[in-house]
Amino acid sequence: MSTEPYKNVHLLNQSNQLVGLYTIIRDKNTARPDFIFYSDRIIRLLVEEGLNHLPVEPLTVRTHTDKPFDGVSFIGKICGVSIVRAGESMEEGLRDCCRSVRIGKILIQRDEETAKPKLFFEKLPEDIAQRYVFLLDPMLATGGSAIMATDVLIKRGVKPERIYFLNLICSKEGIDKYHAAFPDVKIVTGAIDQGLDENRYLIPGLGDFGDRYYCL
Repeated sequence: MSTEPYKNVHLLNQSNQLVGLYTIIRDKNTARPDFIFYSDRIIRLLVEEGLNHLPVEPLTVRTHTDKPFDGVSFIGKICGVSIVRAGESMEEGLRDCCRSVRIGKILIQRDEETAKPKLFFEKLPEDIAQRYVFLLDPMLATGGSAIMATDVLIKRGVKPERIYFLNLICSKEGIDKYHAAFPDVKIVTGAIDQGLDENRYLIPGLGDFGDRYYCL
């Protein structure tokens, strides 16, 4: 569904199962193996929802009973682009759903002098302009890194309407800032948090996703 008043934001169905998964990963006492396992489950749901929004065309096949089945086939090719490093945690979930999918990477880090995001590295498929792109980053807080990464994709020829930004948690501020820059990019998320604290962390949030997934 598309949340209101947020056009082009698709929020996962807030089922008991999903809220239960978020309860586990938000809990500061959750051990790293459990954090990884349950985060991976949410990531898989996000990828599945993203795939639901890709365009299709009719396709009729014949079954083993030699009867026709009127189905659909996806139009075009996709790829994933992870914002390093936390976004790399979402790559396996995409591969689980899309075998042999191509994945690019964008490295953005905060400049210590200006406190603003700075592009350090990009490696993208040569034909990315012809693909639908799943941009992968677990958190959308201020939106700075996501905006810079999306700008990289558009400069490489990707149309905004072909970009799907997948993340686990958004802030309302981040959504507003991101869509002010790219209103035609679809955001697929599992949670929209209350806001940001004085350190620009999501509230209630879950801490630093990359640290919890890879380090702690």
